[in-house]
Amino acid sequence: MQRIYRKIIALISTLFIISIVTFAVFHVIPGDPAMQILGTEASPERLELLRKQLGIDKSLPKQYITWVQGIAKGDFGESIKYRKPVRDIIVDRIPVTVALSSMSIILIFIISIPISVYSCKKEHTLLDECINVLTVFSVSVPGFFMGILFVWVFGLLLRAFIPGAYISYQENFMEFLKYLFFPALVIAIPNSAVVIKYLRSSIQNEMKLDYVRTAFSKGYSENAVLFRHVLKNALVPLISLLGMIVGDVFSGSIIIEQVFNVPGIGKLLIAAITARDYPLIQTLVVIIACIVVFSNTLADIILQIIDPRIRIE
Repeated sequence: MQRIYRKIIALISTLFIISIVTFAVFHVIPGDPAMQILGTEASPERLELLRKQLGIDKSLPKQYITWVQGIAKGDFGESIKYRKPVRDIIVDRIPVTVALSSMSIILIFIISIPISVYSCKKEHTLLDECINVLTVFSVSVPGFFMGILFVWVFGLLLRAFIPGAYISYQENFMEFLKYLFFPALVIAIPNSAVVIKYLRSSIQNEMKLDYVRTAFSKGYSENAVLFRHVLKNALVPLISLLGMIVGDVFSGSIIIEQVFNVPGIGKLLIAAITARDYPLIQTLVVIIACIVVFSNTLADIILQIIDPRIRIE
């Protein structure tokens, strides 16, 4: 339990540091939100009044305390660009990114687990070498380029979907999922390659252990040993990697949403950065950071609970 408590304390400390860094970075960047709203021809009196309304006339420590207190109450401030509460804007976009990320994670497991097992069964064959080459290629290709390639091949050439013709989940849920399939696949492919390399190595290590030889000596077939014994043990170390994958999926969706015109929090973040919408940018960065940190911490805690070897250590 002490290890879990330490993880929770580390989680809280990390989020505190992230909040400070996020706040400081966006206040160091040159630019006046009041002037951006009113324009360069606004009078000094109007600019000063708006700065007071926005609360940016106070010192940075006071602004930070006010911002943190607002977050604790669920008040993230008002967007400079959209002139709406930040919370309302994010609530509209988060279901899209959550659906995209969830579909990506499901595709990662659907792709990686069968390929990893099959690659181990065909070890040192031509097919195994081809899988290794494809995994290296998948990791090496930038996500935005793979997204553009998918739009060209599946959207323009094969007509599998209409690029840019996003359909809201409120309008037609099945068409919404259908449109998200290709951006989710783009996010899933490089992460699947990482999981394949990791899981393949884990399966190979498990196959060398004594319990596997015992299972073969009892007359179990290779498939029975792989799926009944080896795979479930090989998947345990994968939990720690899953925390990083969740974070990578959410961060990777920022670019992919822009490529496929998916109106999630990733596309919203890019629009907010372009418009220097500091309240919206700060909130989105903190939300993404919270997801990454929380998923990693949760993965470590789950791994400790289900793996007695870590508890013994």
